[in-house]
Amino acid sequence: MNILNLDPYCYSEKARQALASFGNVEEIVYSRPQLMERLHSVEVLILRFSHRIDREVMDCAPMLKVIATNATGTDHIDLEYANKKGIKVISLKGEYEFLRNIHATAELTWGLILAGIRKIPTAFDSVKHREWDRNRFLGNELFGQRLGIVGLGRIGEKVANYGQAFGMEVIAHDIVPEKALKYPFVTMCSSLSECIENSDILSIHVPLDDATNKLIGRNEISLMKQKSFLVNTSRGAIVDGEALLDALITNRIAGAAMDVLEGEGVKDFVQENSLIHYASDNDNLLITPHIGGVTLQSWEKTELFIAEKVKQYLQYE
Repeated sequence: MNILNLDPYCYSEKARQALASFGNVEEIVYSRPQLMERLHSVEVLILRFSHRIDREVMDCAPMLKVIATNATGTDHIDLEYANKKGIKVISLKGEYEFLRNIHATAELTWGLILAGIRKIPTAFDSVKHREWDRNRFLGNELFGQRLGIVGLGRIGEKVANYGQAFGMEVIAHDIVPEKALKYPFVTMCSSLSECIENSDILSIHVPLDDATNKLIGRNEISLMKQKSFLVNTSRGAIVDGEALLDALITNRIAGAAMDVLEGEGVKDFVQENSLIHYASDNDNLLITPHIGGVTLQSWEKTELFIAEKVKQYLQYE
């Protein structure tokens, strides 16, 4: 079995051994043209988010049987075309019990909230420029504020617990209202609009699908309090980037922190993205490059889990 790992950086040694137990593993960082030239004999493709595996790429891989990614989101893979070609896509989607032991994205969410409302990045930048003016960085406390969570799943529930620990009032909206029974300290909202209107901090934790694409659009952002702060660590396309940009420019909301943006992985994305351009000169928008799951611990756990899933699939294929 010919296995190509496109993201070998800090790859779990245990996962390497698991892959090597059933195939010949090659670990190389390729550009897109190089990848398309190399795929002719590849049977298993392993990746994080380094490449967009679309129709063009798959057509260069006549022997490809499995695409495996240690991620819950698969918007970097053309699932419909993979299914049409009989290629199995293996991911973390739906692995709820396993994922409850992965804390990285929830922890980053809280880091972004604190960094945003306390202006930590720009305060540090000022010190690096040999300045010492604390009055420029007047922030807000979390205690007593209302945290709104859209999507009370395995990440949303962790963020809710952090909110309670910080003395916040926690409200949430989820398509399964019964989830509130598990969290007596969370007040469930009857609608997404109610959750948005009543939140001081609004944190997004839903998967990307047809129903959630642009879920936080121009109308939803218009419902937010002027002093409110938006955080998205789910998927970029869930928030309408242009609507968010307009709200930030006009001070319609106080600020935002994004770990994900629509169009990640597309050529010239960083150079052309309007939110990134805005963030380079304004301190009410904080952007990180999709680092939610980027911890040594989460990578090791998820890479080994995916390697074992690939092995199991091939054994019974």
